[in-house]
Amino acid sequence: MVKLEDHPTVIGHRRRLAEGAGADQPGNPRPLVASDLRTLAIECGADDVGFVSLDRPELSDQLTDIRHAFPAARAAISFVCRMNREPVRSPARSVANLEFHATTHHVDAVARAIVARLDAQGVRALNASAGFPMETARFPDKMWVVSHKPVAVAAGLGMMGIHRNVIHPKFGNFILLGTVLVDRAIDEESRPIDYNPCLSCKLCVAACPVGAIRPDGGFNPSACLTHNYREFMSGFTDWVEQVVESRDAADYRRRVTDQESVSMWQSLGYNPNYKAAYCLAVCPAGEDVIGPYLADRGGFATATLKPLTDKVETIYVVADSDAEDHVTRKFPHKKPKRVGGVRPVDCGNFIRGLHVVFQPGRAKGLDAVYHFTFTGAESLEATVAIRDQRVDVTPGLVGRADCAVTADAATWTGFLRKERNIVWAILRRQVRVRGPLRLLTAFGRCFPS
Repeated sequence: MVKLEDHPTVIGHRRRLAEGAGADQPGNPRPLVASDLRTLAIECGADDVGFVSLDRPELSDQLTDIRHAFPAARAAISFVCRMNREPVRSPARSVANLEFHATTHHVDAVARAIVARLDAQGVRALNASAGFPMETARFPDKMWVVSHKPVAVAAGLGMMGIHRNVIHPKFGNFILLGTVLVDRAIDEESRPIDYNPCLSCKLCVAACPVGAIRPDGGFNPSACLTHNYREFMSGFTDWVEQVVESRDAADYRRRVTDQESVSMWQSLGYNPNYKAAYCLAVCPAGEDVIGPYLADRGGFATATLKPLTDKVETIYVVADSDAEDHVTRKFPHKKPKRVGGVRPVDCGNFIRGLHVVFQPGRAKGLDAVYHFTFTGAESLEATVAIRDQRVDVTPGLVGRADCAVTADAATWTGFLRKERNIVWAILRRQVRVRGPLRLLTAFGRCFPS
């Protein structure tokens, strides 16, 4: 057997190292040149690009997931690819979704091409998915490897608008984002832009069929998730359970219309389809987009907003949620349909997800502090404060509680998943409540599922 040092591959590698006196040496790679990277990214199909070190404080909450996927990561190449505006604005979901899918595939292809070019230069790089597929084993917690939006903002590619989408200063929000992680520093970083392109016009507020975007700048994630992502993740799980629970074909048809069945088939056979992206469709921000809005604001709203708000469609909502109230009040011609929401898989997930499923409208007039202590399968303590229609979650038991809940973790999770009866659990002392039961009832109203 040939010794390692005598192997032809090893000999060739040693020779190339010796010949490349000015080249990178193991453990001491030279920084990448930003101007060269920009040219490379544009050649690969990006429309704009920025660079950011992963040591930047605004990305500190991203590091754990990034380094888990790519421990060598030191910097990120953030880029945008433009979408065609008119397809996104169309009330025909097939047209809009085709644009989303095509651009998403393009972003992934651009990222892959950048990685291939860098690999040929001896640079280790990783391209994170622009959208799906994701790390589904983590669901319903964060499933994505890279949060593209904060990376793009840090890299100077735009700012978050009131609708929670990145608005590029030139292209507006008609963009999709990509990120490539690299194993070395970049000689010149980008910095966030010095203004927010968002015009605060509130057209996105008016367009959202579930009221997820509030005029005061607040956002209801669960309302958006339940409707827009009906054929993804928890919506798909809810549909499967409708199939399982149906007694026969007739019962299934009473639960699910033929149109819904065909839509689910299309999402399974082609790509999961969004039910709405109206906030993007009506946004007039960005140098390339703003002209028609400034020329005739009323005409712009008539052309972009009215076709979406006038559309007769089914809107998916969680029962007794703010979204259900919003649809009924603002869009009487749209049909709200009650469906299941996101369900926690354990008590830790329950606590982490409270800010996602919180319904501010249901919290009106409530001012209370709750202590939760979970035992058994999970040992966990948390404080939840609800006041001024906001929720604040803190690890541990902080301050004085108006209502304290001590529960067996498995029992509480079963209750949240509608698999166990809370009254029976209280009678059996698997759940103990100290304080007025009305406060526990009020808490439940703030987090319908």
